[in-house]
This record gives sequence, C-alpha cells and structure tokens, in this order.
Amino acid sequence: MTKLKIKLSIADRVYPLNIAPEQEEGLRKAAKKINGMIKGFEQSYAVRDKQDVLAMCALQFAAQIEQGSLDKLNTDEALQQRLTEINEMLQEHLNT
Repeated sequence: MTKLKIKLSIADRVYPLNIAPEQEEGLRKAAKKINGMIKGFEQSYAVRDKQDVLAMCALQFAAQIEQGSLDKLNTDEALQQRLTEINEMLQEHLNT
C-alpha cells in the first residue's frame, strides 16, 4: 500500500504524516476545523497557552462524539420499543 506524505499545520506547528491516500481529505478537514476552533476559543476567552486551547478543542470533539453515541442509543431504544409495540399489535390481530 502506497503511503502519502503530507504536512498538517495545527496550532502554528507543522506535523509531517505518512498516511493512506484516502485519509488525506478527512485529516485536512479535521486540521482546518481544529484551527478554526482554536481561533474561536482565543477570541472568546483570555487564553495564555496553546495547550489550554487544544485541551478545549479535544473536549469539544470528545463531547460531540459522546453525544452522538448517546443520541444513537436513545434512537435505537425508541425504535426497538416501537417495533415491539407493532409486533404485539400484529400478534393480537393474528390471534383473533
């Protein structure tokens, strides 16, 4: 498998990476989103250290992932409940 060499700039630092070509777009979009979040945090809060801003970015990304998982779980549970109700209605109808 051919690796692609790219450089990503995050928080004013350059990170050289060897990646699979299909990862490039996602990594570039993620770096762009991180840099945008950094600017937003720096403008909104008195931040002295890039590490603090990066920690806030990590927290925000993690929270989005966790919330997405919780939302999916709730949707799955609601769907399962509704399917159970429909199944019970069908069973009642077939038994009459």
